[in-house]
Amino acid sequence: LFSCVQPRVAVFGQKDYQQLMVIRRMVAQLALPIEILGWPTLRSEDGLALSSRNGYLSATERAEAVHLSHQLKQIALALRAGNSSIASLEKQAMAALAERGWQPDYVAIRRRADLQPPRSDEVVELIQTQGLVILGAARLGQTRLIDNLEV
Repeated sequence: LFSCVQPRVAVFGQKDYQQLMVIRRMVAQLALPIEILGWPTLRSEDGLALSSRNGYLSATERAEAVHLSHQLKQIALALRAGNSSIASLEKQAMAALAERGWQPDYVAIRRRADLQPPRSDEVVELIQTQGLVILGAARLGQTRLIDNLEV
């Protein structure tokens, strides 16, 4: 599509963070003269990432759906407080979602630059340089929701 259209700029939402990273990497690898911009995730007042998938949620599920973003925020707070136990934080968030009836696919703390797991000795530096992202995907009822939070 980029070859056909030949845009100078393309904007992708940050809500699907992994997709945005794949597009950026592809453009760089193919040396395409395109600036890829990430557009911040739009959220409802209670913090739920806006998505067409939210329309599939029942009223009860919609009220519960905000807990995915809450878990990501809890991890961010723990990281900023000095907790660098990546695996433990991810596991705790997955368990918290499962306890509430979610079917979590993953909660992952990754380096923003390459989506690789950070080493525990680089967590503090990455937080200071805005270098981490917390990614989450989980099914609530029949709806799979995704979210992320840059730290």
